[in-house]
Amino acid sequence: MKLRRNRPISKKEILNEKTSKHLSKMYQENIDTLKRLFKDCSDIVFREFRTGDRQSCLIFVDGLIDSPSIQFHAIKQLLDSSDVNELTANYVMNEIVSINAVKETESLDDCVKKVLAGNTILIIDGLEKALAFDSKGGSRRSVAEPESETAVRGPREGFTESLRVNTSLVRHKIRSNRLKIISKEIGEETATGIAVLYIEGLAAPELVAEVESRLDRIKIDGILESGYIEEFIEDNPWSLFPQIQNTERPDTVAANLLEGRVAIIVDGTPFALILPVVFWQFLQASEDYYNRFHISVFLRIIRVIFIFIALQLPALYIAVTTFHQEMIPTNLLFSFAASREAIPFPAFIEAMIMELSFEALREAGIRLPKIVGQAVSILGALVIGSAAVEAGIVSAPMVIIVSITGIASFTIPRFNLAISIRLLRFPLMILAGMFGLFGIVIGSIVIFTHLCKLRSFGVPYFSPLAPLSFKELKDVFVRAPWWANDLRPKQLVKENRVRESSNLKPEPGRLGEEGGTS
Repeated sequence: MKLRRNRPISKKEILNEKTSKHLSKMYQENIDTLKRLFKDCSDIVFREFRTGDRQSCLIFVDGLIDSPSIQFHAIKQLLDSSDVNELTANYVMNEIVSINAVKETESLDDCVKKVLAGNTILIIDGLEKALAFDSKGGSRRSVAEPESETAVRGPREGFTESLRVNTSLVRHKIRSNRLKIISKEIGEETATGIAVLYIEGLAAPELVAEVESRLDRIKIDGILESGYIEEFIEDNPWSLFPQIQNTERPDTVAANLLEGRVAIIVDGTPFALILPVVFWQFLQASEDYYNRFHISVFLRIIRVIFIFIALQLPALYIAVTTFHQEMIPTNLLFSFAASREAIPFPAFIEAMIMELSFEALREAGIRLPKIVGQAVSILGALVIGSAAVEAGIVSAPMVIIVSITGIASFTIPRFNLAISIRLLRFPLMILAGMFGLFGIVIGSIVIFTHLCKLRSFGVPYFSPLAPLSFKELKDVFVRAPWWANDLRPKQLVKENRVRESSNLKPEPGRLGEEGGTS
């Protein structure tokens, strides 16, 4: 016979039981309750003093507040108000303290949440309301150039771990009252701040509603990084391809908002999320739009070519050297045969050894300290490759193939797509080792079909190539000049698609004439 266990009471239920009641007029009762709730929390400060003839207390988290601001704009002014006989919440808010953001609160639960969020709570004897001062501060990383998305040309500022700093960076770039910022909290224990950004009139209302709906469905104890959110709201969690873009650059977020997309910024991480996305966005860098379009077109073509090299080159080498030697030119075939004469492994095993070794070196280079990591990844690849050839474990052509493949993967601007391509390389190598070129063709068809079926918040992932739209191709394989890129993507914006006036193409002219320099 199984005994029925009582359901354990969650910490949230305990907290709600203790804090659901309103503040009392009894000062000491309120303070004792809050001290019990913050028991063994050594970073919670209770600063008690007298305001006039009443006992008062400021409650805050040491290290999360701007201490000089509270000292000067709250404590000093409250102490100087000793001659005030009647204190009310409105009087304190409007006549005594000089902090910009002050709110009233009546519940202990709200007091606890606000203290843990970096606010300062003021409780005064005889008042059934507490005052919450916006005093968020403490040590924060300053705005700096993002390390994961360096650019030769463009802004040098990147997001930080502060939610309000990040939203202000976007607001600084889009100075419009149509830029809307919706605030949410997710995480029963962490109460992590989330900001949803969109431009009213550009982002589809149903898209914004769907984003909010998916966020509201998240029930978890804590959110520590935007990657948590990404996994909860993406369309196909089993796909290797990223369906949400992450970025550290405010200019990238601003550019996507202007195209009708939605951004999600999470407190505690410099990586913002952008959605919906299409596959081609992961082959685009922010400076593509800052350089002249000739340069951007060349770089995009290079990336498209090298993504196929990164995905298929090792598999092609395995297939050709194992099953289709007749496709190799005679002189090159003799060279390959001579280099592989003493190699004890077939091409497939040889490629697997080198690819796995290269991936291990790359991972080691990332995890080691920055100064040491680069030397380990570069020198390690050279030393291991040279030693493996001399020892007769792998052939020289295979070292060249793996090196070119590694370089090709570095040309992909977005790391999350680059790692997906690196993972898909191995199934293609297995198919090439089993079926030759037929295996590569089958694998490529499966990948292409999967890409065509994917959706990102209702937007076809492979658009505008599937479904095909010739007018939208001007910002895919190439980057049309700004004076020709006058429409927003139609899969995102149904109305208000025109982004610039017509006839902006520059024309040659003489001094003083229309179109020339005056």
